[in-house]
Amino acid sequence: MKASERRKLGRRRMSLERRLDRWNWPDSGRPVFRTSSVTYEVSERTSATNVGGIGAVHMLAKKVGLVKAIDEALHLLKIHAPYHESDHVLNIAYNIMAGHDKLEDLEILRQSEAYMDALGAERIPDPTTAGDFLRRFSAMSIIALMNAVNEIRAGLWKRQPPEFRRRAIIDCDGTMTPTEGEKKRGMGISYKGIWCYHPLIISLANTDEPLFIVNRPGNATSSDDAASWMDRAIALARRAFDGVLLRGDTDFSLTVNFDRWTHRKVRFVFGYDNCSNLARIADSLENTRWRRLTRRPRYEVKTRPRERRENTKEQIVRENEYENIRLCSEDIAEFSYRPTKCKKTYRMIVIRKNLSTEKGQQFLFNSTRYFFYITNDPEMSAEEVVWHANARCDQENLIEQLKNGLNALRVPVHDLVSNWAYMVVASLAWTLKAWMGLVQPRTSDRDEVLRMEFKRFLHSVMLIPCQIVRRARSVVMRLLAYTDRARLLFETVAAARRLGRAALT
Repeated sequence: MKASERRKLGRRRMSLERRLDRWNWPDSGRPVFRTSSVTYEVSERTSATNVGGIGAVHMLAKKVGLVKAIDEALHLLKIHAPYHESDHVLNIAYNIMAGHDKLEDLEILRQSEAYMDALGAERIPDPTTAGDFLRRFSAMSIIALMNAVNEIRAGLWKRQPPEFRRRAIIDCDGTMTPTEGEKKRGMGISYKGIWCYHPLIISLANTDEPLFIVNRPGNATSSDDAASWMDRAIALARRAFDGVLLRGDTDFSLTVNFDRWTHRKVRFVFGYDNCSNLARIADSLENTRWRRLTRRPRYEVKTRPRERRENTKEQIVRENEYENIRLCSEDIAEFSYRPTKCKKTYRMIVIRKNLSTEKGQQFLFNSTRYFFYITNDPEMSAEEVVWHANARCDQENLIEQLKNGLNALRVPVHDLVSNWAYMVVASLAWTLKAWMGLVQPRTSDRDEVLRMEFKRFLHSVMLIPCQIVRRARSVVMRLLAYTDRARLLFETVAAARRLGRAALT
């Protein structure tokens, strides 16, 4: 970032801090919203867009090679009149990064000359053209697109410090995308009795990036064809990381693959079904093999602990004398176990939850429940295995962002493959956010962007009003407003330039 731009941002920051100082306001005795007369005028020469972050994102996409990679991987158009495959893909992804969530919203961007000037485009595809492009995809072309994006991921991972690349943690899960459409080919009825698709999500927990998204009918199980995609994720992660750890719930305990993964030195932690034989083994364990499980705190108190408020739900349950199951304590133990389809023996970690059942103020009885986790990692403690199994649930936050933050798992087209293409293309918006974090020179900025929810990312980084000034060989985007994350745009552009120079050498 130029020193002059840093000084301007500093002055804007100080001005905002003075304005927000709780002791710095005139005591006028009137409401603070005081404007009584507003006049609108049309600018004749100056144009501006509210999506000021789009310039930095597009420059990043070009410098890391995404535009070129898409055009080399996809050959869906016989002629380019005038759009290329990369134009269509990025058009849909940028639509989401501009705060929209439907293909129809592309028409809003088509009406903004400043937005198109920021991208150096005379025009962009309309919603109908975008839908036609999605219908041209085949399963093989979708896989080619994911592979092209993953090539760039691996290159950005390799640029991270060694402690970041010590071990890749790959999470696996399925989610349902309901649809009320009657003519969506490939949909099915799920076990919940709803019409939907059932995409599989393979993600990297280190960066919260979706590595593979695979659309399936609604009646598919979570683990259908999961092993082959997990193998692809393993091969990808090994290009940049020293080790690989697979995580998943009980549906992904695919025991037929355990020996093969162990032979390839891939570690895994999976939940395991509470089978009758495992329950008998847990019941027969001696008391000396059990120890009390102490959970990690959910967060670190940075100042002083606050007084805990009364549990309203607990009070209502007691007043209405509902049956209530309370967790009293947890114990942990482990034993060796060989699944039927395995030739090797693995560590089985078992948690015994000690429960009490009450009704109102009356105690009824005690009970226990067992939860099992299987791993081939000989170095992790039993407590660490449980922590990893529970931490896998963080993938639910990623799925929530894909489903509702971006609306990337919508099904706007007519069949399974076309909707699969939309999911992969739309999820590029989240991927570009992650890449913006990975190129930040400061570790704190990198981690903040990676963990940032998409809505917050939009309002603090992307949706900053900018004046657009077109020059002979460049576009100047002049910030018209200040946010405390505006600095990330300057850092992203500087990092993109460095990546571009590195690619030329």
